Amino acid sequence: MPHEDSLMSALGLSQSSGRLYERLVHQSGEGLVELAEDFELSVDSLLDRLQPLIDYGVVTIVGQRVDVTPPAEAVSRLISDTARSAARAHQRLQEIAAALPFIAGSGGRAPERADGAEPLDGELVLGNLGPEELRSLIRQTTGDILLLRPDQWTLPYEDELSEPIAEAVAAGRRCRAVYPVRVLSEAPGVIRHRAGIGEEIRLLPELPTRLIVLATTHATLPEPLGLTSSPRVMVRQRGIVELATLYFEHLWTEAAPLDDPGASADQRRFLLEQLATGAQDEQIARRLGLSLRTVRRRVAELMAELGATSRFQAGVEATRRGWL
Repeated sequence: MPHEDSLMSALGLSQSSGRLYERLVHQSGEGLVELAEDFELSVDSLLDRLQPLIDYGVVTIVGQRVDVTPPAEAVSRLISDTARSAARAHQRLQEIAAALPFIAGSGGRAPERADGAEPLDGELVLGNLGPEELRSLIRQTTGDILLLRPDQWTLPYEDELSEPIAEAVAAGRRCRAVYPVRVLSEAPGVIRHRAGIGEEIRLLPELPTRLIVLATTHATLPEPLGLTSSPRVMVRQRGIVELATLYFEHLWTEAAPLDDPGASADQRRFLLEQLATGAQDEQIARRLGLSLRTVRRRVAELMAELGATSRFQAGVEATRRGWL
């Protein structure tokens, strides 16, 4: 079934392991010998087939009993592990950003900079890099454009970068951007416009910083790291650009594709994911850009739609239906 394939893919399991898991989840607690008989396999052959599930941690052997982690619990753990990985990557990027002034470059041409910018060395520039400099940089470079956009729709020059990005996409370049899910409620017009010009969009509950990476040659990020507009560090030092690219790719992999810029399905999915992690209504409201009253109303509506009497039961049923 499609929802089962989606869940197994999210857990990182192969199709065959996924089918085995779906069958075992209803037989949790049975004996190893009895299960082997049900599968018409020897105990050793069954253990071989169970090994990927054991390695992942959704199946455990206790004595001769086979215990299987329920789907909702497995998804919740996956989300928690992903959040911890993202936090570690964010911390590492902060450490690198703090070290930027002390990195000695190996020479080479410095990137163009705005008036009053302060050169740190041949590969780094710190200054008040405005929209004009960023537009020029996009047009002067080639290759993919990678963007972390936690709040840029609130800036007065939000639309000024759309034109060079539209030109780049029309010329065959790929532009990928990650937004926090609250953009769906705070700026749906921006999302529709950016999707319309060819920007590939994915969503996460939250983003820690603004970031622009241009191919493998340039990266710009706030100094200090976060949501500040100025000053910015422009980097051409290859190792740091590669690190910024890896950080973006990590978040891109964990983010959910935007299904429809005008639909509410994305918000529903993120609401369910937040419930699965045990987030409180106040946290959910902040992350989704909704009022507390709206969050509580939508939670109640979701539970009624799923026929659930508890948030945990809602997570199990949502997983069964393929909503997570």
